[in-house]
Amino acid sequence: MTFVVTSNCKGCRFTDCVAVCPVECFHGDGEMLYIDPDECIDCGACVPECPVEAIFDETELPDEMAKWTQINADKAPGLDAVTETSDPLPGADEKKKELGF
Repeated sequence: MTFVVTSNCKGCRFTDCVAVCPVECFHGDGEMLYIDPDECIDCGACVPECPVEAIFDETELPDEMAKWTQINADKAPGLDAVTETSDPLPGADEKKKELGF
């Protein structure tokens, strides 16, 4: 089991989750964060920290978001680890409002 970052992160890239992660399983590109399933220890500390509810336990992932399990597994290992918080992307607060948070 692992946790999965989904489309709600895309265009936001809030890093609140990174601050509570006890391992370096978050990786990022210019659009969002991803969780490396081989590095995640399944603690779930990140889930309540995400201000746009983008992180799910893979066993509780809504069907329409199932593809994100593979996207995280494919993308995360090839990207740099994100271990420190940083400012979200420009427009992140607007997207957060659009998502209803």
